[in-house]
Amino acid sequence: MNPSPSPRPSAGGPANLPAPLLLILFLYLALGLQYARLTPAWQVPDEPAHYNVIRQIAQAGRLPRLEAGDYDQAYLERLTGARFPPDLPIDRVQYQDYQPPLYYLLAAPVFLLSGGSLAALRLFSLALGAGVIVFTYLAVRAVTGSPAPGAHGERETSALPSLAAGFTAFIPQHMAMLAGVNNDALAELLIALGLWLALRGLRAGRLNPWAAGLVLGLAFLTKVQAYLLAPVLVLAVGLNAWRGGRAAWRAGLRTAVILLGVGLALGALYWGRNWIVCGPWDLVCGRWHNQIVVGQPTTAEWITRYGWWGTDASLLNRFLVFTFQSFWGQFGWMAVVMDRRVYLALLAFTAALAVGALGAARGWRAWPAAGRTGLLVLGASALLSLAVYLYYNMEFVQHQGRYLFPALVPLSLAAAAGLRQWGRWLRALVERFSPSGPLPGLTEAAVPALALAGLAGLCWLALYRFILPALA
Repeated sequence: MNPSPSPRPSAGGPANLPAPLLLILFLYLALGLQYARLTPAWQVPDEPAHYNVIRQIAQAGRLPRLEAGDYDQAYLERLTGARFPPDLPIDRVQYQDYQPPLYYLLAAPVFLLSGGSLAALRLFSLALGAGVIVFTYLAVRAVTGSPAPGAHGERETSALPSLAAGFTAFIPQHMAMLAGVNNDALAELLIALGLWLALRGLRAGRLNPWAAGLVLGLAFLTKVQAYLLAPVLVLAVGLNAWRGGRAAWRAGLRTAVILLGVGLALGALYWGRNWIVCGPWDLVCGRWHNQIVVGQPTTAEWITRYGWWGTDASLLNRFLVFTFQSFWGQFGWMAVVMDRRVYLALLAFTAALAVGALGAARGWRAWPAAGRTGLLVLGASALLSLAVYLYYNMEFVQHQGRYLFPALVPLSLAAAAGLRQWGRWLRALVERFSPSGPLPGLTEAAVPALALAGLAGLCWLALYRFILPALA
């Protein structure tokens, strides 16, 4: 996983994006526009409930409140089973009314200007998804130390940032979610932005507390899964102080106080309202939500009915299969699966990525100190995302791999390292038979490029071969 050496490593900034990233963004938008335009209305998980939050804010001019009757399991099953027929209105599907408000407040002007167009709101989310890709690239560039294109006359020397951006862009399930109406895109954008600030701060030796605090506060106002930024940013501050010695701890403490102060002040706008609306100490309306959302399968009930292990319906069997499939692509309301052969190919691809990443990780000691500490920050963010996913599934049966997308920055870096390592291994193999000429270099570059092209092709195949025939 060695980053390519460069004489003047840079923390990286958003300007001067390279041609590979621009190509990735072009393909992402081209495919995403097709998903947004062609996916039948409401056939993205929870889309009608998210849409109704925006509608209520736009029409009433105030935040909605989660109330009894907003979640009706039987009616929701009728809607999804009948593919949302026109005679069954979606207005009463309002179980997302407890969510933090930022995404919906930003989307409300789009609702008003477009006359409530679902397509326009999907395009708004798609645009936020482009930001996720850009800041994934910048975060990986910060941790690898790749110079900014054109900085000091240098060119981009590491393929890892572009490969990570491409992996993030072309996971079919991720594409489908970013082209739907939900707050995931904004949450992922803020997580990637926060990680970039943390990793850039590690490289520069100082984290900007005001910028990081603002991003943290916006994350508090967007989605609970984005709250993982708080410990991640504090960890980055602590690592900077640890690397700087005793004199750096005072500056680190000041940075942490400002960062958390700004973030908590913004978050308090939402938590204070919830204190009144949902009850004292129910700051994210979690207890109130669990009282309203009745009928959703719980983990305890599932174990009692199907057991832990042994059959397709058993808890652990279903958890592993559904998590894997719905990370890569299980569409609609988790009812549209791809061909079994596709999942087997993706399983082999995942295993190959893991092997390649482990092979690349052997060179981590060659990384500069800022890069190694950056890997610790990314690893912590991945583990926190996994912990949140496991914790949620301890209470409710929500085996949806898309809930791991907040960890896409570290996962994409690992995938990028694995792809590049396979390119290097195959180059070494080709050099044994053709030690001179351009073939070895072309082989090394072609392996990750073909893998990303295959993922982009799978996005196209998933839409036209599986989603539309099943839902249209």
